[in-house]
Amino acid sequence: MNAVILAVLVMVVLSLLRVSVVFALVLGALVGGLVGGLTLDQTLEAFNNGVGGGAQVALAYATLGAFAVAISRSGLPDMLANRLITMLGKETTVKHQARVKMLLLTAVLLVAISSQNAIPVHIAFIPVLIPPLLTVMNRLQLDRRAVACALTFGLTAPYMLLPVGFGAIFLNDILLANLNSAGAPLGLEITRAMVPMAMAIPVGGMALGLLVALFFSYRGSREYSSKDLAMSNTQHVHTPAKPHKLGLIMSGVAIVAALGLQLYSGSMILGGLVGIGLLSIGGIFKWREADDLFTSGMRMMALIGFIMISAAGFAEVMKSTGDIDTLVEGAFEIFGDNRGVAALVMLLVGLFITLGIGSSFSTIPIIAAIFVPLAVQFGFSPLATVVLVGTAAALGDAGSPASDSTLGPTAGLNVDGQHDHIWDSVVPTFLHYNLPLIAFGWLAAMTL
Repeated sequence: MNAVILAVLVMVVLSLLRVSVVFALVLGALVGGLVGGLTLDQTLEAFNNGVGGGAQVALAYATLGAFAVAISRSGLPDMLANRLITMLGKETTVKHQARVKMLLLTAVLLVAISSQNAIPVHIAFIPVLIPPLLTVMNRLQLDRRAVACALTFGLTAPYMLLPVGFGAIFLNDILLANLNSAGAPLGLEITRAMVPMAMAIPVGGMALGLLVALFFSYRGSREYSSKDLAMSNTQHVHTPAKPHKLGLIMSGVAIVAALGLQLYSGSMILGGLVGIGLLSIGGIFKWREADDLFTSGMRMMALIGFIMISAAGFAEVMKSTGDIDTLVEGAFEIFGDNRGVAALVMLLVGLFITLGIGSSFSTIPIIAAIFVPLAVQFGFSPLATVVLVGTAAALGDAGSPASDSTLGPTAGLNVDGQHDHIWDSVVPTFLHYNLPLIAFGWLAAMTL
């Protein structure tokens, strides 16, 4: 068996069996390296050489985590959540409940989108915002599957399209870097502006899936029993000080500055550091507390950082075996010149890998080394190559039982035990996002 295929199978199977993803990646790399003809020393050397490629991403995650902790200490997310809860509580007295339902879903969607880019706190807002809203949802008989779909869209689509916050890491630090690394020997060069342009069509498919979920699939009423949610707010990780005017103003300035610098430089690290500095000037924390801030941020983002580092090592071992070239040649012999079938198979392989790992960010280093040579061999354009790798990685983030994009919504919606993780979060998001991603990703790859 081809060493690359065997290594990926070992890694995915172990991940699906709930073995640590880091351990699965390391063991998969060892198996692939040894089967591919490398000695143990050569395999470890290749893995260690590749690990350095994930250091920048890990540092970006740590900086983003520290920025998120600093923003949360300002009290801004809690203030916005409390105002939203108060507003919706008053709105439920209005007779036209359909309008109130849509207002609530829109508000949840906008908060989820901002959590990836504008105020990059990721899923940390969910235990703050969602549990207190369950009483309102129950009164409206709002189907929580619609809320799960809105949350998951907001947690996934923005980083695939907007190059700020988590999008700066996904699009620039990971997708662009790995495409150019794998494409350099083949004469393929991708610019920063091409990446969001290429990903717009697959994200459009996800937007269509969201509309179907909200206006058709889960539009009807669903009854939930009223339960005591008094303990739901115990999930807060901190109790922020009462927001003061200067702190809130500087929070806004820090967010705008961080986003602007990311767009200008393409660096989440630079934007995050400037944002943290401005928050310190605003009195959110003191400079002598900066170490604690970064420690908290790194703790929050540690797992994904280590996964990214391990994935970079895994990819380097696969390149060192030389079996990627064999895999490309074999695929070309099987598919002939049928680009349509080749594109579909690449997308499905990406879905399979991401479902096992649970992270689209970690999938790119693994598949880019394989897919870029394939795409060049089949004559796909640079934009189509971006679509294939980016969409194949994003497939399975929504709809994976192990993904933050489904675990986060379940954590907030199931505090009263009435929202099943698999059937109410995983299956709805899989159907409404992965199927459109496959269709629109394939269409984009064939037309761009």
